[in-house]
Amino acid sequence: QYHTVDSGGGLVQPGGSLRLSCEPSGFVVDNYAIGWFRQAPGKEREGVLCTSYYDGSTYYVNSVKGRFTVSRDLSKNTVYLQMNSLKPEDTAVYYCAAVSETPCLPQTPQVYEYDYWGQGTQVTVSS
Repeated sequence: QYHTVDSGGGLVQPGGSLRLSCEPSGFVVDNYAIGWFRQAPGKEREGVLCTSYYDGSTYYVNSVKGRFTVSRDLSKNTVYLQMNSLKPEDTAVYYCAAVSETPCLPQTPQVYEYDYWGQGTQVTVSS
């Protein structure tokens, strides 16, 4: 069963930074689109960004544009989410998801678009 392993969350003060990791299990990230989602308590899971190694497309939602950056380490088959200038409203469980041979659409990623998920990692932004 393909899935991802999400890690790197923690407690950080407002304005701080964290780097999350997404390690695919059972597949290589080439030719996959990776989506990052988050779910705050009492809210629905929402898409944050998409990056596709199928065609090179990316999409960031406005609330994280300029603060969050996604990158990949080919040798480790791992995707990273660098989060800077964190705000209390960024507090949530963050999930990495994958779907094969799919470009990123110019819109908020949707849960139903992705096939393989991780267990999530908690990010708490608080002073």
